[in-house]
Amino acid sequence: MNNSDALQPLRHSTAHLLAAAMLELYPKTKLTIGPAIENGFYYDFDLGEAKVTEEDFAKIENKMGQILKTWTEFSHREVTEKEAKEFFKDNEYKTELIDEIVKKGEKLTFYKSGDPSASSGQAFEDLCRGGHSENPRKDIGAFKLLSIAGAYWRGNEKNKMLTRIYGTAFPSRKELEEHLTMLEEAKKRDHKILGKELDLFVFSETVGKGLPLWTPKGSTVRRELERFIVDEELKRGYLHVYTPDIASLELYKKSGHYPYYKDSMYAPITIDDDQYMLRPMTCPHHFELYLSHMHSYKELPIRYAELGKLYRYEQSGELSGLQRVRSFTLADAHIIARKDQAEEEINKVLDLIEFIADAFHLEAGKDYHYRLSLGDRTDDKKYFKDDASWDTAEDALKKVLTQRKSPFVEAAGEAAFYGPKIDIQMKNVNGKEDTAFTVQYDFVMPKRFKLTYINEEGDEEQPIVIHRSSIGAIERVMAFLIEKYAGAFPTWLAPVQIVLLPIADRHAEFAQKAVEMLKNEGIRAEVDVRSERLQAKIRDTTLQKVPFMGIIGDKEVASDALSVRQRNGEDLGSLSVTSFLDLIKKQIDKKI
Repeated sequence: MNNSDALQPLRHSTAHLLAAAMLELYPKTKLTIGPAIENGFYYDFDLGEAKVTEEDFAKIENKMGQILKTWTEFSHREVTEKEAKEFFKDNEYKTELIDEIVKKGEKLTFYKSGDPSASSGQAFEDLCRGGHSENPRKDIGAFKLLSIAGAYWRGNEKNKMLTRIYGTAFPSRKELEEHLTMLEEAKKRDHKILGKELDLFVFSETVGKGLPLWTPKGSTVRRELERFIVDEELKRGYLHVYTPDIASLELYKKSGHYPYYKDSMYAPITIDDDQYMLRPMTCPHHFELYLSHMHSYKELPIRYAELGKLYRYEQSGELSGLQRVRSFTLADAHIIARKDQAEEEINKVLDLIEFIADAFHLEAGKDYHYRLSLGDRTDDKKYFKDDASWDTAEDALKKVLTQRKSPFVEAAGEAAFYGPKIDIQMKNVNGKEDTAFTVQYDFVMPKRFKLTYINEEGDEEQPIVIHRSSIGAIERVMAFLIEKYAGAFPTWLAPVQIVLLPIADRHAEFAQKAVEMLKNEGIRAEVDVRSERLQAKIRDTTLQKVPFMGIIGDKEVASDALSVRQRNGEDLGSLSVTSFLDLIKKQIDKKI
């Protein structure tokens, strides 16, 4: 049991164990749901008037350990709707779940753990679909409660706030300790914490949940990322455009996005009796640009690109720093091409993505991997019905990955409704996997928007569309990079690249002249003129993870130089301002 799938039954069983312990310790508790998740499990409780904090974890874990000694198996039984509701007659949460299961036509099953003849609380029974360890007492070698949080029932902020307890479990104490060590390292790299410490971004309840505000320093890093990707895309033949953040609801009905994504879109805004929406994607806008005039086969492929500001309604419980927000900017593009150009264009997109990954010092297989996300032909509600086109699109993506010798995994049911895609998957420091970049083969939108071009014979022909994101959402990639570098950005991305530290007031004038010279050469430089001791200035600059500091005293003023140190503590000695400029520019050019 050394992979995530094998650990799921163990962790699901431990979630039941937590629930059993909570019922013994807090008898008025109402149970809701408790699934296994990627790196552990959680259970949501309605504790009534009781209060639980992390200080109570030792007591809860002790009770879990006592109960576990009696849990040698899980048994299950099918029950009727009446039996289930009678069992949970005082629990409105379970009653709601029972109604949903019955409505879907599924069986109602109860799972019991422990010896039925044991004392109350040790024979624990819960509404559950199953998926447990055969012998929890034997399989659950070690567990740990990790954190506590508020969570709305069903993730809906209109519902009651519940108490969610997170934990993890492993077959052995050694594996648990290794995981806890990883979590400690993750805390040091958590972008939410570092973002505040390094003054990169903030959130305001007054502005709204999931809507980040970028500070001057954070904006600097973001601007460097945006300039980097726009300049690189222009070199590769992309046509950068601007389109509005709002559009008529009819546009998204035309594209087909509205019925598929309306639950994650903001509600329509009525203006002059017409309905508009904050846009959740840019593709319909780019298609309307294409339709503004007729195109010849000689023009294709046309690669429209945009740093598009998008808006999606994420559930409150899903919001997480910059990784999951309600307003974000996507480095988006739509390549309108002939069918015989598809594979070449997909290859070029992957070349760009791998170029960017290399610039960030990301290693394939370690920092990211490819996932071929396929459709489910049996689900006509979720996916456009056109088996032949699905075959062509999936074969093209698979062929490109195979020819590039790029390892990939297949994921059924993860495609977009309009076609399959290659997802570039990354894990954050907590081990949670997110999609960073995508390449999607689209055979639906050309039909919906009646996209055509004039072919060699002078006839109208339908193109295909490749949707792609080169750097992903700026917010999400920022979160990833903050955590990857632990806030110590490479020189080219650092919001401040050097701080000059005059030892005394008499050295401030030279420091100001030097910093102006550096700024004129495009270097992000500052002077620390506070009336603090030099060691305090050095400490503060180090805590801000600035790549270089230049100390200035009498000797440096006399020799027109800086005493340069790197943030890793290496002393580069005395360098003229010109020599330092040469050094830092080389680092910036090499993206280090």
